[in-house]
Amino acid sequence: MSTAAPGVLGFEAGLEADAGAASEEALDAYSRTVAGVAERLSPSVANLRVLRATRRGRLPAGAGSAVVLTRDGFLITSAHVVAGRDRGGRATFVDGRELGFAVVGADALSDLALLRAEADDLTPAVLGDASALRVGQLVVAIGNPHGFAGSVTAGVVSALGRSLPARSGATVRMIDNVIQTDAALNPGNSGGALVDSFGRLVGVNTAVAGVGLGLAVPINEATRTLIGSLMTHGRVRRAYLGVAGGPRPLPAHARRERDQATGVEVIEVVGDSPAERAGVRVEDLIVELAGERVLGVEDIQRLMVADLIDTPVDAVVLRGGRVQRLSLVPRELAS
Repeated sequence: MSTAAPGVLGFEAGLEADAGAASEEALDAYSRTVAGVAERLSPSVANLRVLRATRRGRLPAGAGSAVVLTRDGFLITSAHVVAGRDRGGRATFVDGRELGFAVVGADALSDLALLRAEADDLTPAVLGDASALRVGQLVVAIGNPHGFAGSVTAGVVSALGRSLPARSGATVRMIDNVIQTDAALNPGNSGGALVDSFGRLVGVNTAVAGVGLGLAVPINEATRTLIGSLMTHGRVRRAYLGVAGGPRPLPAHARRERDQATGVEVIEVVGDSPAERAGVRVEDLIVELAGERVLGVEDIQRLMVADLIDTPVDAVVLRGGRVQRLSLVPRELAS
């Protein structure tokens, strides 16, 4: 027989009821956030059916997702979704509309492509800033996995600052600051939206690296510039040096003098390239370029913007332990 006083039992029951109510409120708050984001963003996400032109007409060439950028028909997607010549297709929206689209421009080295749909009354997504994201923050993925239009999954930012290799012909470049999320992504999600809890577009879903491991190209200042270039010129212009290399620790004396731990060791110099013309040699250790410290390959990549094309830039290299100063004139990277 229980000896607990009725008042104590009532107090415990009250605590359980309060805990249950608090848990229900937390769940409802989470659900309201995800549902609200889905309602706001779903009209801005398109299901793509990609077609290629052949002698027998237009044939299916793939599928994916895209996000509306402007009312007058510009959409952003992943470059690999529309890769290939003579690509176009149909974009379907949650309101039932199906619109034709053409590829305005694609950049395989950032895995972004710009499309133009035949409309002037689309609902654009609000662009956010991935640089403000924090690990553990709620994110929602909206896309069309396996052709299931308007699918919504939620998760968190699992990691930031990831790198993803991208290739265009013989050129390989790392996409920097890629967002890792555990929001479920599947084939067909590529090109779709990754948004924060306010419904702002912070990433374009690009790859599935494993179960619970999705990757998205960030929407930040650099990608906004890329999108602007695709919109204006239909392509992205980049500077080119003609070197291949990897990170290497600096010798002890150089580390002390420069207060710098690493540089980029040159392992290959392309013939008749700006680097070869400037006198860069294999085994040189690049520690500075255009006045910026070079700690890794990504630092060189980040500097190879259109503004440096045909513009002399100074490079500091270590050669046999001695400092060498060279002047390079980057040229445009062939697309």
